Amino acid sequence: MTTAPTTNPAAADTPATTPGLLPLPARAARIITAAGALATAASTSMSWTWSSEFPGDLTYYGSPAGLQLITLTGALLTLAFALAGLGVRGLTVLTPGGRNAPALLAALGTFAATWFTLAAIAVQLGGLVNLEPGGFLAGITSLIALAGALGLPADHTPGTPPHGPWQRFTNSCAAVPTPRPAKQLPAWAEILLIAVAFGIGLYAFTYGIDAEDGPPFVGYLLFVALAIAAVHRAGLINRLTALTHRHRGIALVAAFVAAAAFPFTQDTDEYTIIGANILIFATVALGLNVVVGLAGLLDLGYVAFLGVGAYAAALVSGSPDSALGIQLPFWAALLTGAAAALVFGVLIGAPTLRLRGDYLAIVTLGFGEIFRIAMLNLNGTTGPDVTNGAMGIPNVPNLEIFGFNFGEPHTILGVPIATYGNYYLLMILVTAFVVLVFRRAAASRIGRAWIAIREDETAAIAMGINSFRLRLLAFALGAALAGLAGTVHAHVVTTVTPEQFQFAGPQPPNSAFLLAAVILGGMGTLSGPLVGAALLFLIPAKLDFLQDYQLFLFGLALVLLMRYRPEGLIPDRRKQLEFRETGQLDVPDVPEQRLSDNTTGATKAGA
Repeated sequence: MTTAPTTNPAAADTPATTPGLLPLPARAARIITAAGALATAASTSMSWTWSSEFPGDLTYYGSPAGLQLITLTGALLTLAFALAGLGVRGLTVLTPGGRNAPALLAALGTFAATWFTLAAIAVQLGGLVNLEPGGFLAGITSLIALAGALGLPADHTPGTPPHGPWQRFTNSCAAVPTPRPAKQLPAWAEILLIAVAFGIGLYAFTYGIDAEDGPPFVGYLLFVALAIAAVHRAGLINRLTALTHRHRGIALVAAFVAAAAFPFTQDTDEYTIIGANILIFATVALGLNVVVGLAGLLDLGYVAFLGVGAYAAALVSGSPDSALGIQLPFWAALLTGAAAALVFGVLIGAPTLRLRGDYLAIVTLGFGEIFRIAMLNLNGTTGPDVTNGAMGIPNVPNLEIFGFNFGEPHTILGVPIATYGNYYLLMILVTAFVVLVFRRAAASRIGRAWIAIREDETAAIAMGINSFRLRLLAFALGAALAGLAGTVHAHVVTTVTPEQFQFAGPQPPNSAFLLAAVILGGMGTLSGPLVGAALLFLIPAKLDFLQDYQLFLFGLALVLLMRYRPEGLIPDRRKQLEFRETGQLDVPDVPEQRLSDNTTGATKAGA
């Protein structure tokens, strides 16, 4: 008796005979995709427009620039996935999770970035007459590559048969099939791969933040969103996640080294100030993740704790407008800000944490507004003269630690670092400390008890967990972490005013954006809030020309993400189990993940 050979569903190829699609065999479709991608890459060495007025100056031959680099990267990525699907030796390692959807998503990203660039040239310069032959060639060849990719069969997942072009596309992008088993690499090779991955991430972030506002950054966003989906659908992100779990300590060091290298790539403060504010925003979001993500407490006034830390630091850091008139060293100001926020967290949490659900959310929202109004009224007229009212506390002096003045440019390792680069590096250290606290808290018995309370408080209490005490501890810890970031925030912005700490506003940080960063990034995870905060701060800062529509676009993005990715951008396995079928999970089942999901030790925390 013979047994039919089993094949990997991700690698199975079937003829594209679905109605509405080109009736091309899979091999022919891959060849067309590869040929179109190769021609698209070649088109980037030609001039796309005769005028140098378009950002990036796309007028040169043999020298891709600006958005041409985006198209070139997308074309090469599409070519690599197409050749991997053809079985080219050495490239099949790029598609452990699926062969066809990665090529389709990469081709779509290249097509979107290319055609957006051509449309932007026509609109900004006044018509298609401004396009050179290279631009027309790029548009045609990227369309050919996309047409070939649409002819590929879907990467099948159990129970999701394709029923048309759009259904085939959504099925290909919705879930990641089980990756093919990978050969075990030597430890040094795995560590090298981790370092290379973080290096690529640093380059992509640096390129995006350095991109000119307007069309160059929009084109970058279009491509990056689809390119990340393609790499994810190929199974490479899951492979990298497994490696980082296997070498967790090295991965964290590599991540912070890559992040710390950012100011060394900048010559001015134009973008390092954005980087410093991103880290402040991300650190506060990670503190909120303790409250919302681990303990499940909906806090709508969390930005007030950032304000408490900022005002406390401004009052004791030697500002000439400070009512206290004292100047403490930085470490003392840091502890003062964290301690003040911690005290406020306990004072506010003790009476309010006996409430649950929507009632708790309303009370915390009220606390945030009470804090802002109180800072306005402590102006010497309607109250004691402490905060100067709406004028705030200006002229907060630059930090100086062991003779190192953060307000002056310095040379570190032979590379000049601008003023805000100093604060960026300081925030790297603060963020590393907050990450360490979050990791240790989440992995402890108390962290498991928080998760038990979040999932079912009644059951947790029945198991002997002291719910009120642990929720108050989460509230106090989150407040202290926000106050810690607030002390650096006061020195970065140099002026602390009540308007900086609203529930909602056009610019972060505010409570609404902080909560969105946690939810969109992935509640209860370590990297989710960091990624969510970075996106929510960077995108509005780079799309300032759309300021009148930013809240509308933010709301639209929020609706779409809640519809298609309700568990967040970087979810844990528990959240995916809530929103996805078992066959649609894209978080690798690694021992560390299973350990973090285990709440059996929670009963010991409430003793």
